[in-house]
Amino acid sequence: MKLSDNHISWWRTNFSENDIEKVSESIRDENISMGRVTEEFEQRLADALDVPYVVATTSGSIALLMALMALGIEAGDEVIVPNRTWIATAHAPLMLGAKPVLIDVLPDRPIMDTSKLREKITSLTKAIMPVQLNGRAVHMEEVWEIAKEYGLFVVEDSAQGLFSKYQDKYMGTQSDAGCFSLSVAKLIPTGQGGFVATPRKDIYEKMRLIRTQGVDDVNSGTPFLGMGFNFRYTDLQASIGLVQLSKVGKRINNLNKIYEMYREALEEMDNLKLIPVHIKRGEIPLYVEVLAEKREKCIKYLASHGIQTRPMYPDLDTAEHLKCSNEFPNTRPFGKQGLVLPCGPDQPLENVDRVIKTLYGFR
Repeated sequence: MKLSDNHISWWRTNFSENDIEKVSESIRDENISMGRVTEEFEQRLADALDVPYVVATTSGSIALLMALMALGIEAGDEVIVPNRTWIATAHAPLMLGAKPVLIDVLPDRPIMDTSKLREKITSLTKAIMPVQLNGRAVHMEEVWEIAKEYGLFVVEDSAQGLFSKYQDKYMGTQSDAGCFSLSVAKLIPTGQGGFVATPRKDIYEKMRLIRTQGVDDVNSGTPFLGMGFNFRYTDLQASIGLVQLSKVGKRINNLNKIYEMYREALEEMDNLKLIPVHIKRGEIPLYVEVLAEKREKCIKYLASHGIQTRPMYPDLDTAEHLKCSNEFPNTRPFGKQGLVLPCGPDQPLENVDRVIKTLYGFR
């Protein structure tokens, strides 16, 4: 997202002549729909994440839906979801007629409080969906232990956790399925798009069918083998993804620098509190998130200086259609005070410096 030259956008990702050339190459070669370029992109992602199988699709939201479909989640089932996440995490089971069961987060970090998992499990529970929000690692050992004990599936929502690590393993690669987003404000943006990574061949094969109306090969007259829809990716998007993937190392380095600049500056500010990301443990701070007691005032103040920000999204239980009346005390500060400061893998460091200097004047 780019504003005028005098303004600082909340997010910056640059696209180069290489991106344009790769897309042009696909057009010249008539690789428009899903084909060999998509297959190349899937393989490159699988190799980079050290996981055997990747299936590209239209969005991170559809990645979640496909994973649940492949695991057999259906009407009447329950799926445990953290109360702090983008609502797509809850909508995926809801679209299948299943019930998202919300769980509170940790008091200092907006990720699933795994100590509360057992109290949420019933005879209807079929899956746990931990969310690696902003690259932050959920305590996955406890998730896996509980899932094994109760015979549950684990589907990681790693939409914001691409290339973040948990105990030297990439997030989203150690469970039944890990779901990733390739939308604009992500480490690898292809406009829209997403993918599922899985170590399980059976899940991979089911998702390939689900992605194309339950058909193995649209060009060979194969029979309809099951329920599916048109969740196909395109070679044009994959062309962008291949170029963007080559920039990952540089981008992670810049994201870490941006986070450290804000971290050092915010230590001197009483009115803003950084929501931590543990870089030394392998977490990647895709966004720089803070708690601001005077959030609306801060947003307007920065806007008056040509600086765009973005409030963190509301807690899921505030969505009336999820019909949840439980209490979630730990989520409330994040939903009411959470704010994303200007960041992004291609955000110039001089912009960050300007934001920091401006924040020193906020009261």
